[in-house]
Amino acid sequence: MKLPYQFLLALRYFRSKKRHRGISLNTFISIAGVALGVMTLITVLSVMSGFHTDLQEKILGVNAHVVTLTYKGRIRDYETVQQKIKIVKGVIDAVPFIYGQVMLRSGDRAHGVVVRGIDPVKGSGTTEILHNLKSGSIKGLIEGEGLPGLIIGRELMRSLGLFMGDEIEMISPVSEVGPLGMIPKMKKFRVVGFFEAGMYEYDSSLAFINIRQAQKFFNYGESVTGIEVKIDDLYNAGKLSDDIENMLGPPYYARDWMQMNRNLFSALKLEKIVMFIILTLIILVASFNIISNLIMIVIEKAREIAILRTMGATGGGIMSIFVIHGLIIGIVGTFVGVTGGYILCQLLKTYKFINLPGDVYYLSYLPVRMNLFDFTVVPVSAILITLLATIYPSWQAAKLDPVEPLRYE
Repeated sequence: MKLPYQFLLALRYFRSKKRHRGISLNTFISIAGVALGVMTLITVLSVMSGFHTDLQEKILGVNAHVVTLTYKGRIRDYETVQQKIKIVKGVIDAVPFIYGQVMLRSGDRAHGVVVRGIDPVKGSGTTEILHNLKSGSIKGLIEGEGLPGLIIGRELMRSLGLFMGDEIEMISPVSEVGPLGMIPKMKKFRVVGFFEAGMYEYDSSLAFINIRQAQKFFNYGESVTGIEVKIDDLYNAGKLSDDIENMLGPPYYARDWMQMNRNLFSALKLEKIVMFIILTLIILVASFNIISNLIMIVIEKAREIAILRTMGATGGGIMSIFVIHGLIIGIVGTFVGVTGGYILCQLLKTYKFINLPGDVYYLSYLPVRMNLFDFTVVPVSAILITLLATIYPSWQAAKLDPVEPLRYE
């Protein structure tokens, strides 16, 4: 197949004369600039997507999709409410829970934590955290002889200096009235397991006990704090929470996982958009290199352009030569950048060689998730910016007067 002369000349202009070797170097710099911008943009967007996905998985690994609560503070007839929730279309399971804040003390060490009372017999069907314990079993929470069981996070075990089987004292902030006045309520538990959610916030400040022990400790009687709900489509949690709330009516209300963590995910989404805008400036800077490169080529090839015009080449044909030349730079740079970004993301994903302080960033490593959307939008944006950068130099070449370059030939 015979290629158009515009394409052949665009390829030929990549080879400069010996006395103008700087133009070839500028072409290489332009390609490298586009490649660096694309690679950086893809890597950063993949890391931001990784943060979003990893946080979502870890949050849903500890918390339920939907939580049903009451304005009265406690649900007394929770079994009836539980059965009503289970018949809602899209609900997989619903289990009661008790939520309270206490202080755990071991020797001279103490730490404030959130305690959740769950039913170890039926299991916690709404979260995955207790089904993937690092040590121990959820069956350790079943009531029996001796001290009641307690499951805590790995970081909490380290900060309190605990080991499996150690005793620990739980202290309630709500005091009891005794013979000598108000005294804090205390009860001893035994560590029967520990978990590692992967988020410092959970691993250092969350503990699980038997729901019956929680009812006794917090003086709940036969009441519970609320009911956790697991659904079949986690992205439909908002609609199902509304359905549950409308079905139960006042004083009950439901909150889904997206609503409870809206600030966190909104911040991540906004940060990703801002990062895209800021890092696109790298590609814009590279486009200025393309503009200067094409202008230098136009100056160097002024005589050839004049000859082409005298041979009948149109202004549009001359313009297309330099547009194609600039697009080749953009396409090659984009291809190199996408390839480099993919390789870098794979290395980060496989080897996790960048470590993060878990108490600051929630995660201990740099997560990466490559989306087809990101790998489509970034190259298209880069090529579009490159195309726009070629317009002015190409237009200058098209309107070049053929008389001036040939005047003294």
